[in-house]
Amino acid sequence: MASDVRVLAENTPATRDRYMDLLRVASLATVVFGHWLMAAVSTDAAGQVQLGNLLAEVPQLQLLTWALQIMPVFFFVGGFSHALSYRSLERKSEDGSSVYAAFLRTRLQRLLRPTMVFILVWGAAALILQLIGGSPHLADVTLRLVTQPLWFIGIYLAMVAFTPPLLKLHERYGWGAFGGLVAAAAAVDLLRFAAGVPYVEFLNFAFVWLAVHQLGFLRADGRLRLPSLLAALGVVGASALVAFGPYPLSMVGMPGEKVSNMAPPTFALLCHGLWLVGAVELVRRPAARWLRQPKVWRTVVAANGISMTAFLWHLTAMLGVYGVLLGLDVTLPAPATAAWWAQVPVRVVGAAVLTAVLVAAFRGFERPAAARPVGPSPRTAGPSPRAGGSGPLAALGITLCLFGVLGLSMVGYGDLLEGHSAMLIAFRVTAPVAVAMALCGWFLVERAGKERIRPAREISR
Repeated sequence: MASDVRVLAENTPATRDRYMDLLRVASLATVVFGHWLMAAVSTDAAGQVQLGNLLAEVPQLQLLTWALQIMPVFFFVGGFSHALSYRSLERKSEDGSSVYAAFLRTRLQRLLRPTMVFILVWGAAALILQLIGGSPHLADVTLRLVTQPLWFIGIYLAMVAFTPPLLKLHERYGWGAFGGLVAAAAAVDLLRFAAGVPYVEFLNFAFVWLAVHQLGFLRADGRLRLPSLLAALGVVGASALVAFGPYPLSMVGMPGEKVSNMAPPTFALLCHGLWLVGAVELVRRPAARWLRQPKVWRTVVAANGISMTAFLWHLTAMLGVYGVLLGLDVTLPAPATAAWWAQVPVRVVGAAVLTAVLVAAFRGFERPAAARPVGPSPRTAGPSPRAGGSGPLAALGITLCLFGVLGLSMVGYGDLLEGHSAMLIAFRVTAPVAVAMALCGWFLVERAGKERIRPAREISR
């Protein structure tokens, strides 16, 4: 592992934007730490396990979410990476459908393989826990909670799927394409809050996150030249909306609140994303100089190789620590009390150690499979006869993955044998159905992406 990291670090092309790799790692690490700090499992007087939220107990701390709700930065980095990856594949081929399928497989391989392993391992664990009875309280909390981070995977899948058409819009209209998404997000909130149009708010799952993603395209083309202005507009916009509009202070969902800035996303969250992107761009140059140090860069390379695995399993580790404390008859105090704060270092260190153990067990699934040659087979003069159908097959696959992963994030593994379901857009989904959709979609993406791409230089001959 160490030797592989050293080789990768030493062979990093001079043209690589190392800062974007740092942002990817830092954003996921911030989310992990935020979850470990905010989620609070305690026991009441009757010994029942209760799941609380630190930010709900201490509302003044909700302002911290303006720094810790850093997912917009990850999606911004995604837009940057997707633009470079898709353009690279386009230069190698003139067959659009094959490019789309290969792009999906290339971008999703390191995402979906560890995700599917996580889904299958926890599915088997949920079945065993319910068959043997398990812990009646902590097990129920765990089975409901561990799948919640999968919402992020679902949103990211949608961004990958929409990259080709939105990249074309960006290449034609530039900032105008971004402006169109911002205007659409604002219109959705106006219809939602001013006109009371039902269900329209769900459109902002697309408009808000894709607008942030579009900023990554602009960054890839070197067109984010005034980050201070972007950050100022974001801060002023978010502050005004929270102060004078129907938007809550917290940039993450709070239990019991009528309006969440996160689910579905609001225009206030989009402004928050603008401020974050502007802020990280302001420190890009000093960070880039810091990343030239070999030890620093090797650390970033190593962290990037395990970041998705750590993200998927960090809640499992956190709940495992609580399970150990309960097993040792350690009292779990109420959130935000002095005793609770005293336990924070122990819980965070324990969760970090257990996450490291889980990463060691599952990190192999995050490594991409051996790359298949891009050129045509020596026995063939052109693309595979099936290559023309690989694009629709890939589109169907990613759609199934998206709905499967989002559905599982909503329904969880609780009451698996009782047919517990949740409403996903227009239909109800159970955990077995969600798992089946995700696995089938993954299979289709893998199959479509294995079609060979005919290089443009071969076609020109």
